[in-house]
Amino acid sequence: MGTVRLRMPVAIKDLLRCPACRGRLLEDDCALRCANNACSARFPAIDGVPILLNEKRSVFRIEDIAKGEALASELQRKGRHRLLRKLIPGTSRNIKARANLANFARLLLDRSGEPRVLVIGGGTLGAGMDSVLSLPSIQLLETDVTLGGRATLVLDAHDIPLADESFDGVIIQAVLEYLVEPGRCVDEIHRVLKPQGLVYAETPFMQQVHGGRLDFTRFTHLGHRRLFRRFAEITSGAVCGPGMALAWAWESFLASFSESRRTRLLLVAFARLTSFYLKYFDHVLVEKKGTYDAASAFYFLGQKSERTLPDRALTELYKGML
Repeated sequence: MGTVRLRMPVAIKDLLRCPACRGRLLEDDCALRCANNACSARFPAIDGVPILLNEKRSVFRIEDIAKGEALASELQRKGRHRLLRKLIPGTSRNIKARANLANFARLLLDRSGEPRVLVIGGGTLGAGMDSVLSLPSIQLLETDVTLGGRATLVLDAHDIPLADESFDGVIIQAVLEYLVEPGRCVDEIHRVLKPQGLVYAETPFMQQVHGGRLDFTRFTHLGHRRLFRRFAEITSGAVCGPGMALAWAWESFLASFSESRRTRLLLVAFARLTSFYLKYFDHVLVEKKGTYDAASAFYFLGQKSERTLPDRALTELYKGML
């Protein structure tokens, strides 16, 4: 039998679990096999990156991910937009991620000298993540649902293939909108966190569809808080403001006039040239009450709790102007 050489520390490797039944995983001929005889599922590892998906409940297939076919159209679209960003100022601006993640890291280090953090959707570096990466005492497991980039584990966040209570913190930026059942993912985050573990999440509100066929959900500030109702709030609010939301709406409005890919790219380019400056207003607007009703995206920083926030108490947390 061959040996599975994974691109992760042994301590992390020992935490891997079957995404279908949560059984322990064994090395089996250059793959990982569930030790539960009633399951015995096998999972490949490509270039040292295991693909741990519960195919019975995932919209993705292991075979497609191994071949690099999953998310192909979305990645091509993002590639075109990256070219636009090189030539034209962008309309996106994350105002608070760096400070929020610095606070997240500080809180973690106050509790543990060497905290372990799971990053969901970490194939590409999220906004403000340098605040965490600059601290070598924080051990990161960066994951995504496709091969490549920084990810050392491929997973579907609906079924996180990791042991219970095994991480001190979880970071999930711009991921929950792509999940058909975001609540199931948050329950999984709660499960893998140690008692009083921390979660930091960023999720869109006033943003147009940007994930194509894999884009499902948006959240108001209260909707986002309810999603994390099994967590005690440390802080929350807007991370991208109404200026960015307006710029995105203008871009989508203009792009709607054509179904030609080339014409749409020209319209998007014009929209960005005429609206990129709006995002800078968010430095002034991000803390204002009206932004709770009009933000482009919200964040939540919270601590795992054994109590659930009641919906009646939730409605009392509204901070907007309406």
